[in-house]
Amino acid sequence: MVDEMKVKEGYKMTEVGVIPEDWEINSFKDVSWVNQGLQIAIEKRLKRPTQKSKKYITIQFLNNSKEVEYIDNYVDSVCCNKDDVLMTRTGNTGIVVTGVEGVFHNNFFKINFDRKRINKDYLVYYLNQSKLKEIILIKAGTSTIPDLNHNDFYSIPIVLPKLSEQKAIVEALSDIDNLITSLEKLIDKKQKIKQGTMQQLLTGKKRLPGFTGEWEVKKLGDLGEISAAGVDKKINPNEMKVRLLNFLDVYHKDFIYSKDLWHEVTSPKTKLERCAIRKGDVFFTPSSEMRNDIAFTAVSMEDINDAVYSYHVVRFRFREKWDLKFKSYIFKTRFFFNQAETFCEGSGKRYVISLKKFRELEIYYPIDLKEQQAIANILYDMDSEIEALEKKLEKYKAIKQGMMQELLTGRIRLV
Repeated sequence: MVDEMKVKEGYKMTEVGVIPEDWEINSFKDVSWVNQGLQIAIEKRLKRPTQKSKKYITIQFLNNSKEVEYIDNYVDSVCCNKDDVLMTRTGNTGIVVTGVEGVFHNNFFKINFDRKRINKDYLVYYLNQSKLKEIILIKAGTSTIPDLNHNDFYSIPIVLPKLSEQKAIVEALSDIDNLITSLEKLIDKKQKIKQGTMQQLLTGKKRLPGFTGEWEVKKLGDLGEISAAGVDKKINPNEMKVRLLNFLDVYHKDFIYSKDLWHEVTSPKTKLERCAIRKGDVFFTPSSEMRNDIAFTAVSMEDINDAVYSYHVVRFRFREKWDLKFKSYIFKTRFFFNQAETFCEGSGKRYVISLKKFRELEIYYPIDLKEQQAIANILYDMDSEIEALEKKLEKYKAIKQGMMQELLTGRIRLV
């Protein structure tokens, strides 16, 4: 593609590749200046706003993993409004944020730019290119925590068509963004509907037509065997090669298949059978940094003969016959999680549920296997619909990246 464009009339070769002749290439030093944010000690942050306080914009706040914090000691240069552009400069560098208002953390740059030459949305799209993110990461360095300084940011190149063409590019990319946003909202709605359905069907509050049988409450220790002491993440030449079911496999998935496991380790023969993965085995995450993020589960949907489970997870094996898919869903009720949060023990930095406590955890379930199957089928169909939408979303995001690559390099002209 580049070879063809080299000989194309109206294009020129630059440090960022071939671009149209009438496009400018500058460095960010030529068209912008940045302000670095403010680092406030935890003890000086406020939980409740005062008359002059502002929200403290941190990565944790943006990820909704922390309560809102406020500060009332700041200067204008570290304040941002909804029309400003922020970019992370440390750690996971190059994350671009707009639409927030408050005082921004030291981990951010606020990018001030010549608005007579640069359309704000064009700037955001430009910074979000995968190629630009690679450049930013290289500039930030290869230390344990990447850190992008002012001079490194200023040295990054920026390609600028005329303002009218920037706006046309923004309009085209906004269309695909609107599709992505609407699909994300639909997925969120479907997930909330599923959560509501789970809480109705898995607590017996709503019974499916034709089922009137009893539900029971039983402890896990009475329903099956719980074991831990899995395999370590090591390679020993004197042991057998196996694949490992990891903590994150359990944390992120509801169902485990052989194709999902890729981490290779070795295991002593004595652990191959003791830590085996059999169809119907349920695996738990027994520890977490937070009480409300513990005892997540995934069920193995098949025998995986060349795999074992990690010492970071706990295996539960039923003694009696249960519906395979129902095993995954029954452990995702508030009834179960409330117990897990109560039973876990820790110092505030790490919480753990002991095997003894795991055996005390209770589940409430229908005895009738057909009712288990009927409930599981409804929830599984919902999961399948959400999964199909998520695949569609990934396709749209890939299309967007392709459009950005074509439009932001001038390979496709809109004006």
